[in-house]
Amino acid sequence: MINVLFDRYARLLQAMAQSRRLEIIHLLRDTELCVTDIYSMLDLPQANISQHLLKLRAEGIVKTRRHGKHIYYSLTHPNIIKAGDLLKDFLELDLQSFNDLLPLVHDPVCRMQLSPKTASFKFHYQNQHYYFCASGCYEKFQHSPQRYL
Repeated sequence: MINVLFDRYARLLQAMAQSRRLEIIHLLRDTELCVTDIYSMLDLPQANISQHLLKLRAEGIVKTRRHGKHIYYSLTHPNIIKAGDLLKDFLELDLQSFNDLLPLVHDPVCRMQLSPKTASFKFHYQNQHYYFCASGCYEKFQHSPQRYL
């Protein structure tokens, strides 16, 4: 019986053991998104996003809801967020700065509302900090920051 539990743990961790899947989970922490939204935020081919979502869905990490032609993805359980936050806290050796405790901000590229504490990326530009939901938004901003200011 205990082997079944550990096998399930292993499959769950394998599904999450990919940086892009972790980014998708992070994007879904407070909202549901369709593939098109995730695609534009991560700047990956739609086929790749769909493959990652399929793996996450197969292991019960995300669930779907159909609305018209769109399929929306969300996390199946709030403890997935807690687990991710615990791992992030484990990896951060130094204390969070006071700025990370500020109220919600907007990603300058996709305008998604996020907390500086949980933002995937942070970039200092012209004496100001900008926070990003995912690598695609971060990279777009780095290439042409004036476009988004």
